[in-house]
Amino acid sequence: MFVKDYLADITESINEYSTSGFIVISEITSDFRSDKIGIIRGKIVFVDESTLFFKEYLDLRHKIDKKTYSFHYQDGNSNLIFRYDNALHKPRLAFNEHKHAGDKIIPSSIPDISAVLEEIINDYMNLQIT
Repeated sequence: MFVKDYLADITESINEYSTSGFIVISEITSDFRSDKIGIIRGKIVFVDESTLFFKEYLDLRHKIDKKTYSFHYQDGNSNLIFRYDNALHKPRLAFNEHKHAGDKIIPSSIPDISAVLEEIINDYMNLQIT
């Protein structure tokens, strides 16, 4: 897979929720280091004014390898709701991939943007869009 194809998949996922009325603003930037290595960053604002910031540093030479990633979701007042990332902590955690949820840090698999968007829409938005 090429980074441009991965970016197209992200854009398609975002467009699905934009069309449904859940997303009101989306901004994506990319920095292609090669056809198979790159950084994708984005900001998505939802109809309830909550925001998802995301960043993925990808190496797609052999498989989808997210070297670093962060999916930071906050409410309209900039309060953290959750964040998935693989940032190192001091003291070290017993696991690399994790989720910050409130005051807790729990192990988590590496999410993709579709799963994160689905979690936000299904678990955190109490809106009925028509």
